[in-house]
Amino acid sequence: MLSALLAATLATSLTACVSLPHDAAPPAGSRAKLGVLETTDLHANLVGYDYYKLKADPSIGLERTANLIAAARKEYPNNVLLDNGDAIQGTALADYQALVAPVSCAQTLAIYKAMNQLAYDGGGIGNHEFNYGLPYLNQVTASHFEVDGVAAGAARCAGPAFPLVLANIYSSRTRQPLFPPYRILQRQISATAPDGTAIRSSLRIGIIGFTPPAVLQWDQRALEGKVYAEGMREAALKYIPQMRAEGADVVIALAHGGLDGAPYTAAMEDAGYYLAQVPGVDVLLMGHAHQSFPQADSQLPAFNLAGIDKVRGRVHGVPAVMANLWGKHLGVVGLQLRHDGRRWQIERDASTVEVRATRQADRSYVAPDAALASLVAAEHEATIRYVQSPVGQSDFRMSSYFADVGDVTALQVVNQAQTDYVRRYIESSRPSWGGLPVLSMASPFKTGAAGAADYTDVLAGGLALNNVADLYLYPNALQVVRVSGAELRAWLEKSAERFNRIDPDSSTPQELVNPAVPGFNFDVLTDADVSYQIDISQPVGQRISRLIYRGVDVASNQQFLVATNNYRASGGGAFPALDGSRTVLAAPDASRDVLISYIRARRQLNYSRDGAQRSWRFAPLKTRAPVVFHSAPQLLELAEQAGLRGITQLNNDDGGGKGLALYAIDLSL
Repeated sequence: MLSALLAATLATSLTACVSLPHDAAPPAGSRAKLGVLETTDLHANLVGYDYYKLKADPSIGLERTANLIAAARKEYPNNVLLDNGDAIQGTALADYQALVAPVSCAQTLAIYKAMNQLAYDGGGIGNHEFNYGLPYLNQVTASHFEVDGVAAGAARCAGPAFPLVLANIYSSRTRQPLFPPYRILQRQISATAPDGTAIRSSLRIGIIGFTPPAVLQWDQRALEGKVYAEGMREAALKYIPQMRAEGADVVIALAHGGLDGAPYTAAMEDAGYYLAQVPGVDVLLMGHAHQSFPQADSQLPAFNLAGIDKVRGRVHGVPAVMANLWGKHLGVVGLQLRHDGRRWQIERDASTVEVRATRQADRSYVAPDAALASLVAAEHEATIRYVQSPVGQSDFRMSSYFADVGDVTALQVVNQAQTDYVRRYIESSRPSWGGLPVLSMASPFKTGAAGAADYTDVLAGGLALNNVADLYLYPNALQVVRVSGAELRAWLEKSAERFNRIDPDSSTPQELVNPAVPGFNFDVLTDADVSYQIDISQPVGQRISRLIYRGVDVASNQQFLVATNNYRASGGGAFPALDGSRTVLAAPDASRDVLISYIRARRQLNYSRDGAQRSWRFAPLKTRAPVVFHSAPQLLELAEQAGLRGITQLNNDDGGGKGLALYAIDLSL
C-alpha cells in the first residue's frame, strides 16, 4: 500500500549515513538538499469524488496527491511535508462531520486522519478553519483555546499528529496567540561533507503560520469579541527573530494568502509580497488564492509585479510556491543548503520551485492511494447519503433547455447568489466600493452539446445538494472584476457570438446558434436594474443595443463591479479585457458553495422573484424563413412557463442522432 511505502521512505531517510557527534556542526562547505512539500486549500477533498454530482472526479482529492508526495519524498530523502490551511471545510463531507453528525472528542476528523497517515510534519490555519466556530476548531485540532465560548479545562480531543501554527490571531481574553505562533522541528538529515563523505547532521526547521486578518469580518458571528487579528507582516517581524534566536536554521512561512502589490496595510488579505521582504524568511508557502505559483504564462497582475519571478518561483528572491487547491497539485521546493561552519545557509539561486499536478502529460491522472480511501470509507459513504437530503425548496422548474432563447430559470439564482455575496463582502470589508453598481454574469453550462440529456434540469420541489450542483456544474471560484461601461458592453458583445448572423431576407431556414461557441461562453445578466437587446441581424461586435442601467444608457466610462468565476476573470473564453488584470477580488469561496449557502439561507425559491428576471431580449426582427434551434423534444410548455413567445416545435427529431428536436423562434415578437 502507498501509505506503507510513505512510512518506509521516511524510515530510510534516517539511515545510511555516518552520524556526527550530537550537536556537532558539520564541516564548513557541507551540502544538503531539503524538499519542502506543500499542500494547500484541500478543503476536505479526500477522495476523487464530487458529492454534488454524485460521481467520481479523478481531478481532485488528497488520495491522488498522496502519490505525488511519495514520489517527492523518494526524490528528496530530506523532506518536510506541510499543509497551508483551509483543510477542514469545503466539501459536503466536511459539512457532514461538522454540522450533521458532528465528530466526537474521541474521533479524529477525516482530513486529519488522512494527514496523520501521510505523516505530515506541520500545518497552518486558513480562514475557512474558523467557519464552524471556535469550539469545533478547538476540538478537532486537539487544542486548548483560552477564549470565551470554549469550555476551560476540557479534555484534549483527538486531532492532528503534527503541530499547527498561527502567528497573527490572538485570544481577546489572554492577549496570547490562539495557536502556537511557530514551531521549530528538529530533524536529522543526510548531507555530504566537502570530501564527499556521507554524513548525518541536525537541521532545525522553523515553521510559522499566518491567515488573512479579514477572517474576523468573514466569520464575525463566531469570532467577534473572542479573538483579534494582527497584520501578517507585523506578526512576522515579531516572531521570526525569536525563531532565529532559538536556533532555526531554516524559516518557512506558511502564509494563507496570495500576492497583492497594493500598499501594505495590517488588514491585507494576500500579503505574501510583503512577507517575503521580512528579514529571515527563507521559504514562502502561499495559499488562499486558489492559484498555482510559479506559473510562467500567467497574466495575473499579482504574478507580474516587480520582484516576482513567475518562472522560477521567487518573491523578492525568496523561493515561493502555491499548490492550487483540492489536492490537484503538490508544491515542491528543492532547497539547496550549504553549511558555513556555524549554521546551514540557503543557496537561493541553486534552489528549485515547482508545482506538480496529479494530471499527467497524457491527460490521465496519477493513481489514488487505496489505503487512504479505505481509511475514510465510512465518512465517505455517510456523506453520499447526506447530499441527497434537501437544502431548500423551489416552486418552479429550473432548466437550460431554452436558455439560448431567453429562459433564465437556471441562471437567475446563480446571479443573485453571487451578487449577494459581493454586496455582503463590500459591506464588511470594502466599504470604499459601496458606490459602485454590483452586477453578476452567469452562463448555461449544459446546452445539449452531448444530446437531449445534456441540459440543466432541476424539478420543482425539494432541492438537495446534488440538485443545486446541477445549476452550477463546474468547481470554479467566485471572482469580481471591475470594468467600465465600454468593457461591459464588449463583454456582452462577446457573449452574443453565441448566435449566427441572421439575414432577414433569406428564403431558407437559418440556424440561430453557432455550435462553435459553447453555452458556457454565453454570459448573461439577470438584473432588474439592467436591460439590453441583442440584434443578431448585425455582425459580430455590433449587436448590443439599448444597454440601460436604472433607466439611463450606460456610459462608456461608468464603472461596474461584476461577479463572475475565476475561469472567465482570468481569460477563459478570450473575452475582451478579461485577462486577470481587472480582477479586484479573488474570493476564497467556490462559486458552487456560494450558491448552496444562498439557497440554504433563502430556503424557498419562487418563480416571480428567482426565475423570471430576464435582462436581455432579441431585437425585433422579421424574417422570411424560420430561424431554428435545437433542444430536447416535447418541452414547449417549459418555454411558455418561462414567458417566451413565438416558440414552436417543427420536428420531434432533428435528424442529428442526439435525440434533439427542431424548434423555431419568431424574432418579430
